Amino acid sequence: MSIADNLHRIQQDIAGTSARLVAVTKTHPVALLQEAYAAGSRLFGENRVQEMAAKQPELPADVEWHLIGHLQTNKVKYIAPFVHTIQSIDSLKLFVEIEKQAARHQRVIEGLLQFHIAAEETKTGLSLSEAEVILQSAEFRAAQHVRLTGVMGIATYTTDEGQLRQEFRELRGYFEHLKTQYFADAPFFREVSMGMSSDYRLALEEGSTLIRVGSAIFGAR
Repeated sequence: MSIADNLHRIQQDIAGTSARLVAVTKTHPVALLQEAYAAGSRLFGENRVQEMAAKQPELPADVEWHLIGHLQTNKVKYIAPFVHTIQSIDSLKLFVEIEKQAARHQRVIEGLLQFHIAAEETKTGLSLSEAEVILQSAEFRAAQHVRLTGVMGIATYTTDEGQLRQEFRELRGYFEHLKTQYFADAPFFREVSMGMSSDYRLALEEGSTLIRVGSAIFGAR
């Protein structure tokens, strides 16, 4: 099936939900991104800063770039001029650096707090208490160039549907708690980014608003 066919199939799965599709383009050549763009994709997700910075000038200006991989503070400056959303904010130090670099470019960068929901220790992310340390900090209250719009999590790589649902519900619970406690008057705090090629249908059923799909669109890398 073509990229356009794959995108159409996924959009049919999304129909009737409030979710949006982030096409994960890591390691795929620009030509395939252009094909996805021609088929209607506007949200592209990259794992690595260098790859995103190299591809961004090759795509039209209306692409919404999402950084979805682990982000080192010393690399924020390379994407600050154009990145729309950083989905992987996992420390106060990183939040402060994004604020600093966004201010330099007189931009507002959107961000998601990444939570650790998987049974695998190799996956990064915050605990609820660590997230609340960020939200209770003076740096967060003073920030004018980072807008937190929700949460993100990566589920365990498993075919166990029960475990996946439990992890997705855990992330949804974190979102509801933060929404109530810190963002009750913030309509922009609305994103729950969860679900990838192998499990996005379950994630949609559990309330995902952003699914991050790569191989189901572009094929195996």
